[in-house]
Amino acid sequence: MASPALHRAGLTATLASLVVLLAACGAKDGAPHGGGAPGGGMPPPEVGVVTIAEQAVALQTELPGRVEPLRVAQVRARVNGVVLKRLFKEGSEVKAGQALFQIDAAPYQASYESAQASLARAQANLTQAAAQAERYKPLLDANAISKQDYINAVAAQKQAEADVASGKAAIATARINLGYASVTSPIAGRIGRALVTEGALVSATEATQLAVVQQTNMVYVNFTQSTNEVLRLRKAMAAGQLRGAGDGSAAVRVVLDDGTELPRQGKLLFQDLTVDSTTGQITLRAEVPNPDGLLLPGQYVRVRLSQAELPAGIVIPQQAVTRGSQGDTVLVVGADGKPEKRTIKIGSAQGTNWLVQDGLKPGEKVIVEGFQKMMVPGAPVKPVPWAKGASAPAGAASAAAPAASAASAQ
Repeated sequence: MASPALHRAGLTATLASLVVLLAACGAKDGAPHGGGAPGGGMPPPEVGVVTIAEQAVALQTELPGRVEPLRVAQVRARVNGVVLKRLFKEGSEVKAGQALFQIDAAPYQASYESAQASLARAQANLTQAAAQAERYKPLLDANAISKQDYINAVAAQKQAEADVASGKAAIATARINLGYASVTSPIAGRIGRALVTEGALVSATEATQLAVVQQTNMVYVNFTQSTNEVLRLRKAMAAGQLRGAGDGSAAVRVVLDDGTELPRQGKLLFQDLTVDSTTGQITLRAEVPNPDGLLLPGQYVRVRLSQAELPAGIVIPQQAVTRGSQGDTVLVVGADGKPEKRTIKIGSAQGTNWLVQDGLKPGEKVIVEGFQKMMVPGAPVKPVPWAKGASAPAGAASAAAPAASAASAQ
């Protein structure tokens, strides 16, 4: 009887023979092994690429800015009195001319009625004086009265006319003061909290502040830019390297603290004519639509300003660039389908893209995603057009290592 050791050796030899036989059959039939290509090879991995093309690029500068309302109205007391009612909801939208507070109007109603009575008395005196002057005129012609008596009658008539004019002015003043007892909003906008409550004594002499109304459906964004940057742009445009953006009113985009860019763009209103001697900065102001109220007065934001345009520029997605101490690099698909490492020179950021100043030519294909699929350095790849947002990229940071190792073997 055979020993156990000899039995195991026989089984091993038999299994080895079966494996060799199966491999030979697979090679004969040409069937791929493990889903690979014919002959047992793996197909080239697909990578997302962008084809380089020159295009007009609006050069953007990102600067810090501060939001300011389009209009601000401080609602103040214009007459003395006690506040009887608050007629608005704090934090709501108010219209121009809408009543906000009611001040005790009784004293001003009395003054108005007194002025009306004074006017009535002056008009009665005028009627009497005018009639007397009219009677004295034929008597003067007949020498029935002295000339002095006639002059006195005419003077009394003119004085009565002046009293009537004064009475009308007093009524107008009393009517104005009576109207000021009802405090209205001078502009349309959003009103803040009430600064006084019912029962508070307000003064026209001290101009007691009652509330603040701010118009925020359209806001200003104030920001500053370096004088050197402004001069550099002007020289580049004068030399023909750049051209002005649009009709001179440069487009402005506002970016919030969380990185969200507002969908509605603003426009640059003016550029200050003087330079701040302490900072060397020029003040600029933009007007930005704010119908949804996302921008609040006093809020700090980032401003993306397009002051000039590069007629023929090259931009690539930021995730395609590997940044390191030795420079900035990308992977370019060569004519043989193999990726090769290319050192480039990048300029300013244009949203989620980099502006490429040197290192790339139109028609070249730059790999944007799929770095993690390139497991074998120097192996060919299959370039497919990259669609932004079509799939979650591995990211420039996480793909930097395999990308660099794949390119370093070239």
